[in-house]
Amino acid sequence: MAAKKKGKSSFLKKVIIIFFLLLLAGAGITGWEFYKLIYQPNVSLNGEKSTFIYIPTGADINTVKNILSKKGIVVDINSFEWVSERKKYKDKIYPGKYLIKAGMNNNELVNLLRSGKQVPVKFVINNFRRKEEIISLAGKELEADSMKLKTLFKDEAFLNNYALNTENAGTLFIPNTYEFNWNTSAEEFVDRMRKEHQKFWTEEKKSKSKQLKLSEAEVSILASIVEKETRKKNEMPVIAGVYINRLRKRMLLQADPTLVFASGNFNITRVLNVHKEIDSPYNTYKYSGLPPGPICIPEASSIDVVLNYENHDYLYFCANPDMSATHIFAKTYDQHLVNARKFQHELNKRKIMN
Repeated sequence: MAAKKKGKSSFLKKVIIIFFLLLLAGAGITGWEFYKLIYQPNVSLNGEKSTFIYIPTGADINTVKNILSKKGIVVDINSFEWVSERKKYKDKIYPGKYLIKAGMNNNELVNLLRSGKQVPVKFVINNFRRKEEIISLAGKELEADSMKLKTLFKDEAFLNNYALNTENAGTLFIPNTYEFNWNTSAEEFVDRMRKEHQKFWTEEKKSKSKQLKLSEAEVSILASIVEKETRKKNEMPVIAGVYINRLRKRMLLQADPTLVFASGNFNITRVLNVHKEIDSPYNTYKYSGLPPGPICIPEASSIDVVLNYENHDYLYFCANPDMSATHIFAKTYDQHLVNARKFQHELNKRKIMN
């Protein structure tokens, strides 16, 4: 009897051990499956090392899933969703531009997206002629609605807050490289540009502007003309001085670049008398003073040139007939005519007619 009881007891122990081993194995398998859901790589970029995704303002978890699915970034969207739910990502969805790296697991991906640590957009303002070009660029590189921006820059009441109008609004922009969050709105974009404008216009610059009896916008307008007259840095202060002398004497500026702007044909290589007849407020051969707005978005250095112009007695200048892209300056109209005829003769000789 004792032997039978001992045998049953031993069998029961084996059954219990096997049961617990099976439980442990099941738990291990389940644990491994959970581990894979969380930590197994789930981002595949078709051979690329990284890519960017853009999550719009107001996005919900379904929007994010659609973005990841359509771009084919996530291998298993269900496992991403499972991890997202456990980490309550749907309660912490931040818009923006995010750098996604190949081989990321769900834990890393969800942690990145819910952290809001987006990659800034480098927004470069350089060598633009019209403000509309900058507005268009903002609409392409930022979430800001370009149509909303266009509306703002046509709103006189809005621009009055910045002491600007629809014609000179381009002077708000100071060319530079700026960093923006991708999800910047139209209003935030304009406000940032205002702050950068204020930062540029120091008290010293404002004081020099007042001495010239020009507003900040007018200084920028004149800077745009000087910039389009020459790219020779050593000549720019001299040319600025010529225009300031003419403004003070209430002479017409007669700046050829304003005629090019008024014509809308920026490929003109020779300004002719017919261009001087264009009826436009930007035609400084017809209308006195500065044009109503800039003819390009002037660089910060060009604005500084105007504020620190060269003080001299020159009232005229024309291109050098040696075609070196430099200029010859004159104090009298008679001397200017001599210089201008030499240049015109050289243009005729080279058959440059338009």
